[in-house]
Amino acid sequence: MKWIARTALLAIAACLLLAPFARAADAQQWVVYPGGDGPGKGKQIVLVSGDEEYRSEEVMPQLGKILATEHGFKCTVLFAVDPKTGEINPKTLNNIPGIEALDSADLMIILTRFRALPDDQMKHVDDYLKAGKPVIGLRTATHAFNGLKGTYEKYNNGYHGSEKEWTDGFGRLVLGERWVSHHGNHKSESTRALFAPDANGNPLLNGIKDGEIWTPTDVYGVRLPLPGDAKPLLLGQVVKRKGPAKKDTEDPFYGMSPTDNEPVGPTTDKNGKTTDKNNPMMPVAWTKSYQLPGGKPGKSFATTMGSATDITNEALRRLLVNATYSLLDMKVPDKAKVDLVGDYKPTAFGFDGFKKGMKPADFELK
Repeated sequence: MKWIARTALLAIAACLLLAPFARAADAQQWVVYPGGDGPGKGKQIVLVSGDEEYRSEEVMPQLGKILATEHGFKCTVLFAVDPKTGEINPKTLNNIPGIEALDSADLMIILTRFRALPDDQMKHVDDYLKAGKPVIGLRTATHAFNGLKGTYEKYNNGYHGSEKEWTDGFGRLVLGERWVSHHGNHKSESTRALFAPDANGNPLLNGIKDGEIWTPTDVYGVRLPLPGDAKPLLLGQVVKRKGPAKKDTEDPFYGMSPTDNEPVGPTTDKNGKTTDKNNPMMPVAWTKSYQLPGGKPGKSFATTMGSATDITNEALRRLLVNATYSLLDMKVPDKAKVDLVGDYKPTAFGFDGFKKGMKPADFELK
């Protein structure tokens, strides 16, 4: 019996000794950029990544570093993590550890795609939104969730259940649109963002010139008009690629270039049907208010741009920083500093193209 008691005591002692290491391991499932001096000092932003196509696991750390180092915000970046390996794996649809950071967040920036998180993780998202706190949604955030069952089924892209206020899910209710379509040709027609009518002078466009934003990702289709008080800021001109895609290279732009300036014109198919992708042009950035049933009113900003390659565009980075200030009711800088932090070499968008073996700690500030 003494041997059993001694063994039990040793086991308890081992657990106590290992507990700090377990907590440290947990902390490495996300990354925190402390921020500091700057207008954002004292405010916390949580950046939620998790998509299989547009390299959100590269976008969010870079955006977080800019907001922390240049503007003073404390930024917590979350990832889709494989619980078996601790590695970032966008194909892990049901695990974004650290999402409880939303409980104390001032702003959520989200770029996820078709996530099916467990209830204990979704509760933090739901509580955040019911509190009416601000949201910035990038690219596939219009279809951020899918495959959810039970309490949070209403968040699913294209939801058409009994809760009518939630028709079409999180994307439509909070951001203003769900997944609809590729409007431009994927990987061959890029996006030139033009000021929407009456948008000139909007503080969110401070320091940005009309047409200065160009992204290699294509324009998404949306249903017009956008719902409620959604107000377009930028319209996406579908632009032709000048030449063929480069072969056998690591070109992440698929042969497209910021110097591609020729809009796609009307086309007629073999049945005589004419399509003009630039008439009307689709909104690619807009503001909106939202309110969950039983929750407080809040504000959102959405853009269908935002891949890892897209944010090589300085003006797009400035738009996202401007939106951060605006949604936090802070004065938007005349021309926000948005220099890339560190050596940023984005991976091409596309399925199964994410960098294997990466862990959250790999994105810490050096």
